[in-house]
Amino acid sequence: MNRLRSSLCALGTALLAACASPTAPTAVVAPNANLLVQGIPAVPQSLADAIGRYNDFRGHTFADWHPTQREMLVSHRKAGANTAQIFRVTTPLTDGVQLTDGADPVTRASYEPRHGQYIVFERAAGGNEVGQIYRLALDQPGAQPVLLTSPDERHSINTWLRKSGQLIYSSVPIDRTAQGGTRSKIATTLWLMDPAKPEGRRKLAELDGGGWAAGRPSPDERLVSLTRYLSANESQIWMLDLASGIAKQVAPAPGSQEAKATHSPAGWSPDGRWLWIASDRAGEFRELMKLDLASGRIERVSSHIPWDVSGVTLTEDGAKLAAQFNVDGRDELHFFDTATAKELPAPTALPNGNVGAASYHRGRGELAFSISNAQGPSQIYSLDADGKVQQWTRAAAAAGMDTAGFSEQKIVRWKSFDGTTISGMLTAPPKKFSGKRPVLISIHGGPESQASFGFLGRTAYFVQELGMALIQPNVRGSSGYGKSFLAMDNGFKREDSVKDIGALLDWIATQPDLDASRVLVMGGSYGGYMTLAVSTHYADRIAGSIDVVGISHFVTFLNNTESYRRDLRRVEYGDERDPAMRAHLEKISPLTNAAKIKKPLFVIQGKNDPRVPYTEAEQIVATVRQGGTPVWYLRAENEGHGFQKKDNQDYQFYATVLFMQQTVLK
Repeated sequence: MNRLRSSLCALGTALLAACASPTAPTAVVAPNANLLVQGIPAVPQSLADAIGRYNDFRGHTFADWHPTQREMLVSHRKAGANTAQIFRVTTPLTDGVQLTDGADPVTRASYEPRHGQYIVFERAAGGNEVGQIYRLALDQPGAQPVLLTSPDERHSINTWLRKSGQLIYSSVPIDRTAQGGTRSKIATTLWLMDPAKPEGRRKLAELDGGGWAAGRPSPDERLVSLTRYLSANESQIWMLDLASGIAKQVAPAPGSQEAKATHSPAGWSPDGRWLWIASDRAGEFRELMKLDLASGRIERVSSHIPWDVSGVTLTEDGAKLAAQFNVDGRDELHFFDTATAKELPAPTALPNGNVGAASYHRGRGELAFSISNAQGPSQIYSLDADGKVQQWTRAAAAAGMDTAGFSEQKIVRWKSFDGTTISGMLTAPPKKFSGKRPVLISIHGGPESQASFGFLGRTAYFVQELGMALIQPNVRGSSGYGKSFLAMDNGFKREDSVKDIGALLDWIATQPDLDASRVLVMGGSYGGYMTLAVSTHYADRIAGSIDVVGISHFVTFLNNTESYRRDLRRVEYGDERDPAMRAHLEKISPLTNAAKIKKPLFVIQGKNDPRVPYTEAEQIVATVRQGGTPVWYLRAENEGHGFQKKDNQDYQFYATVLFMQQTVLK
């Protein structure tokens, strides 16, 4: 009895102690008020603490040179901020002065072109891409931005008339209520406005369609070049008379029977008699060319470079030209003498990496350009007339974060089902990870985008800390590999690009250091469609999939995407108003085949997405769940086509790591 009494007393003492000192609950990261979270397990605070240092890489994007001074505008997210804003950098390697602020990011801005007394910038609300143009005075401390445009239209800064300080911008109506082709005809309006006196704006022209943009005006500012974008494989150059408002097509020649090709203006000769243009009319790749406006004669300039020209900038006097060429996913700078149209030797001091935006200073002839590489995000440099390179900005990261040893990307190639060679970039984990490694296939959007060299940002965590091998494929339909390759997925050939991923899965199975039984596929926008399609075609060969703002059904997508984009997307995917094409789109859409999705699915979406409306996510989530497959769903009420706000990005990142732990990292 005494022994029993002693045992009961001991048990009671233990229970009392347990009640007095209960085990502390595991701390978790709560999603912010703008996030809808369904099916996602709680994120442990310990996980966020472990990976948080990968959340704070902060580079700089060049926006504009000051017209008279040696200073520039850059877009940057400062420490502790939620979005990127515009900064004024007056001296290399010094902290810039922040000019804009707010809940929404600002990445595009320009100085007033005569004296730089104010800037204009674009900003949209909550990711809706309905861009508005603002003026911000620089000579008035505490000045607030002044809205210059109508909120019921989408506006874009196009170019300046430098002599008069007037801005040319474009406007496209927003009409989300009219769907399925029942809306009124879409048109682009070009306006001329003095931002200091916006009430006096003048309509220059109203042009059919949503694919118009104005380029640089002629030296006498009587004409402005226009690009008419019809598809990734076809665009035209037009010339707009600013006095009369009459626009005329100049390339290809009106009525020409030439095959479809891309044409875009790149700059003027000093006398205004001819244009520098970029075009793939002569072959597979976009070349630098000269167009004589009087005769229509076109002279090839860069035919010796078998890659696409991706950007062109000229000095104010027109004597020098710098062009970027996309060489197998890495942009490189090439320099040309405009008088002879011959390439010049490139300066030896240029830093290594992928070149971003490049622009000559009007008065100094100094070239600003950005560089990113495996070791860091975009940083801005300048190249002066003597070939001297100077760094202007320094990328930032969390304290103690060393990126010097981050893995380099390398090109890999494999044969697809029809013998076509497909390429991609492989980033292998550090050698400290042994054995066969799990694989993340990350598919770009577009579809005419391209996976390219550069800094991986948060994604580097998957490689450096989780030991995953990252493959970024450029399936058929990607840009950078010729116009024939670009068109290989159009219309009825859509699923051929999905088969390219099937061939990649075959290739992975042959690699001794990759684990074909642990493959996760991820993609955004069109890459989201590809992710869902792979999930239906190759469910037995993947462990899970992450769909970010992806198309789940082509017909509902084409009906509901923003009206100014619809016809442009029909050229790529097919016109759903044609019965045969509609039947094909119905057949291949992931929503139609959702019952085949058997592996865990994570869907991420912005509520305000004008490109791929959130309904595309909602319908695939609901349908896959009905089949019993686990689905995680993350929707941000204040985002659009992908998350841009850091707090939303952070939670997406944490949830993604959790998903990986439950699928390929068990």
